[in-house]
Amino acid sequence: MPLAIGDNQILLGLGESPVTQRLDRANRHGFVAGATGTGKTVTLQVMAQAFSDAGVPVFAADVKGDLSGLAMPGAPNEKMLARAAAMDLALAPTAPPMIFWDLFGQKGHPIRATISEMGPLLLSRLLELNDVQEGVLTIVFHVADQEGLLLLDLKDLQAALKYVADHADEIGTQYGNVSAATVGAIQRKLLALQTQGAEAFFGEPALDLADLMRTDTAGRGYVSLLAADRLIQSPKLYATFLMWLLSEMFEILPEVGDPEKPRLVFFFDEAHLLFNDAPKALLEKIEQVVRLIRSKGVGVYFVTQNPADIPDAVLGQLGARVQHALRAYTPADQKGLKAAAQSFRSNPGFDTAEAIQALGVGEALVSTLDEKGAPQIVQKTLIRPPASRLGPITPQERAAVQGQSPVRGIYDEPMDRDSAYEILQGRARQAQLQAREKERELGRDDVGGRRASNRQTMAEAFAVTLVRTVASQAGRELMRGLLGGLTRRRR
Repeated sequence: MPLAIGDNQILLGLGESPVTQRLDRANRHGFVAGATGTGKTVTLQVMAQAFSDAGVPVFAADVKGDLSGLAMPGAPNEKMLARAAAMDLALAPTAPPMIFWDLFGQKGHPIRATISEMGPLLLSRLLELNDVQEGVLTIVFHVADQEGLLLLDLKDLQAALKYVADHADEIGTQYGNVSAATVGAIQRKLLALQTQGAEAFFGEPALDLADLMRTDTAGRGYVSLLAADRLIQSPKLYATFLMWLLSEMFEILPEVGDPEKPRLVFFFDEAHLLFNDAPKALLEKIEQVVRLIRSKGVGVYFVTQNPADIPDAVLGQLGARVQHALRAYTPADQKGLKAAAQSFRSNPGFDTAEAIQALGVGEALVSTLDEKGAPQIVQKTLIRPPASRLGPITPQERAAVQGQSPVRGIYDEPMDRDSAYEILQGRARQAQLQAREKERELGRDDVGGRRASNRQTMAEAFAVTLVRTVASQAGRELMRGLLGGLTRRRR
């Protein structure tokens, strides 16, 4: 007989009984872990489509490109059909509604956010700024706000930093000391982020998060798939985007507690790449958001190779746990295996650590939360086969899906309206024009002065000459008079 599950559950697979995920506990987060080639991606695909069919929008990062097959109905092979038959499951090839996204705009709609939306606090953590640098960045944001300078993209922020440095004396007396060395350090860190492609992420039109929470006319949730094969090569940008996305969701969504089903579910594939070498401040922010965002009706699922890849503070927040096979060849592997086994509520029927090593492809140990939110006993589970295609789609198929996207034309062309960079450039040009005009005015005054001075000098010289001439003539007349008088007396 067909598997019977409740209306508020999605089917993950079959163990001693049907293994399900309760929708009213899906906002308690989870993970899917396992070694390469053990079936993690297929499990993610099964879960994403099941959530979509239940009316829950999904956002997933597609690191290897395999998840794009979600966009097309599957073509089940004999092995998949046999598995479905063994589970009394009718396997009907279907595909959920899809929207493709790409921060670089190559394999989907571009995703952008403004510098203002990022804010000085999150940006400081991502840039790993010290307290002094964070303080200066906060001053820059405040001054920009006071001056009416919109901070939309990286060149806006760089221009605002230069403006603050150029006016450090007057700004420093009001907000605190701003040194050129500190501004230079921030500029260098922005440059490092820019070299990873952040210029494509910061700008407009900014993503409206409501576009990630769409349902189609049939009530199915859209699966928003982020092409992350190139993005994952820029780990700082990847972390920047994911933290902004979670933080924005946390900021804009109202509290709902535990809804009947999530408003949105996130899947972050290759999550270990997110946590590797992450600064402590970023890890603290992830922990905070993961802990609090569930009350907003949002579920976060990390897909990684080993639960040990996820920091303990984050791992402790994850309710649903799907563990595929792990191998323990080295001491580090054995430590990871032990950690994975201890993360489950044990089953008296088998040894969890041994079971993890003996799992086949498409099998997993699964534990989800019950109606009271408590972890259920772990079960050996045969994961159900997917209804959508396994493997990536072709560029032509991707283009066809893009052509039917409900957000086509909204984000595809960038906007570059007047903001801090343009305004400050305009002020600089105006200041240059005024300076040149002043120089010209001074030049005219100087020429007039020289002419007047020349006229004065000529007049003075003429007067001196005239005096000398008059004096000379008078002297001659006087001498003639004196000589004439003497001559008359002698006679």
